[in-house]
Amino acid sequence: MDLDHWSPSLNMDLEMPHQSVALIVGVTGMTGLALAEALKKPTALGGPWKVYGSARRPKPSWFPSSITDDYIIFDATSFDDTVAKIDPVASEITHVFWIAIQVRESEEANVRVNQAMLANVLDVLKSTPNSRLSHVTLQTGTQYYMGPVHFNDQVNPHDPPFLEDLARLPYPNFYYPLEDLVASHAPALTYSVHRASIIIGASSRSAYNALLTLAVYATICRREGLPFKYPGTRYTWEHFCDMTDVRVLADQHIWAAVTGRAKNQAFNCTNGDLFKWKSVWKVLSEIFGVGFVPFDESEEFDIVELMKDKGVVWNDIVEQHGLVKTKLEEITCFGALQNVLHFKFQHVCSMNKSREFGFFGFADSLKSLGLWSEKLREMKIIP
Repeated sequence: MDLDHWSPSLNMDLEMPHQSVALIVGVTGMTGLALAEALKKPTALGGPWKVYGSARRPKPSWFPSSITDDYIIFDATSFDDTVAKIDPVASEITHVFWIAIQVRESEEANVRVNQAMLANVLDVLKSTPNSRLSHVTLQTGTQYYMGPVHFNDQVNPHDPPFLEDLARLPYPNFYYPLEDLVASHAPALTYSVHRASIIIGASSRSAYNALLTLAVYATICRREGLPFKYPGTRYTWEHFCDMTDVRVLADQHIWAAVTGRAKNQAFNCTNGDLFKWKSVWKVLSEIFGVGFVPFDESEEFDIVELMKDKGVVWNDIVEQHGLVKTKLEEITCFGALQNVLHFKFQHVCSMNKSREFGFFGFADSLKSLGLWSEKLREMKIIP
């Protein structure tokens, strides 16, 4: 048994086997890719699965064709395009795995666009004759407990550890209307909500990819002879945080989709362990071949400012190493990373509810960093 990562196996609480057909909306992101791979395993709960993967853009070169039965390109913000592309397969779909996210200029704009996308897809699937749609898994995150931290640094988050039954905060938050939307379809549909922490995986198509952002930062530091300094505070350097390996997250999505007692519930999803950023920094320094630089408060800096003109440097690195063509601003989230590394609270979720309901997935967070960094190299996203 792999003690670094646990996957669920069949148990007595599963519903009767049936032909399962998945629509993964957002399949080229970190979680979507891991989810497609997990669904296609012979041991996948509820399987065998037919998998439709969908995204706004064509397949990237690193995307393995074998993990989807078909790949659908459509714009979920457009109802007409959603009808045109999804209606031909709508009567087959039994499960929607909603991983999609669009990030706009404000949280109010995020609410509008993300709610419209989910509503369009569900409307098309539910209105098709002989619809087989039975369950929707909805991926959100810990901003449920913190508020829109990437748009407003004055929000007052809940005290950690974050628990699923904590009240909603009085700020705009696009996770709230998405949860209300899936719940509004009950009892005709069941749903599950998956509140992830800092997600660790491999893709060049995720809005918030902390590991890829840190990998790019380290690579540029090595290229330019810059010190790999921690762009956060003494507090986050020394206090606890958690993260979510996409393998655990994918397993939880599938488990909830086919497990009776998990229906119409929200679950936190983390690796089940904790880390300190100073430990992560030592691991990252070793992975990316840069010297470890202990935190020094007298040298605090703005990583967004430091990286804003490094696009040309990244282009040169991509060209030199024959990497997948990417733009620095498209694959990194330096602003979001800086916000996380300046939190004034410990970013910690409770996994008790998930365990009480029967999900025991876990991963070793520090080992996950090495595994997924190597995967990014194999995919030719980083050198």
